[in-house]
Amino acid sequence: MIRKLHHNAYRCRDSEETRRFYEDFLGLPLAGTLEIGETKSGRATDTLHTFYRLDDGSYLAFFEAPDMPFEFKAQHDFDLHIALEVEPAALQEMLAKGKARGIETRGVSDHGFIDSIYFRDPNGYVIELCAKRTGHDAMMDPAANGAREKLRRWTARRT
Repeated sequence: MIRKLHHNAYRCRDSEETRRFYEDFLGLPLAGTLEIGETKSGRATDTLHTFYRLDDGSYLAFFEAPDMPFEFKAQHDFDLHIALEVEPAALQEMLAKGKARGIETRGVSDHGFIDSIYFRDPNGYVIELCAKRTGHDAMMDPAANGAREKLRRWTARRT
């Protein structure tokens, strides 16, 4: 049975630039690195895989693989974003910190069940910091929120 998320992995342009954002700016400690000289299928590579630890023991991970083409672009929130939960007091602090460092920063956005701020990391990914609002758990309870019925209606409209 699936227990929890261990890690999500993404490509990065530069491992040190990525470390400065995730460790120095966001405060996620660099927990591990794997130097990969050969893939499990036997292909030679020169890749670094880095892992940044969240408080719950899960990780955000990145591959710097200069020998493998990848299109880095500024992602749209709807295409790809990474949402990380913080305490409500951290939102204003991190918003100010991002602006002071010249990082693309926006928010605070009220989503009803969470408040969020957004940054763009050095790889073009949108990073959302979100804080739960009162009523969050009820709004995310499928026994009470009608999630399956809303999905059914959506699907019916689309077909």
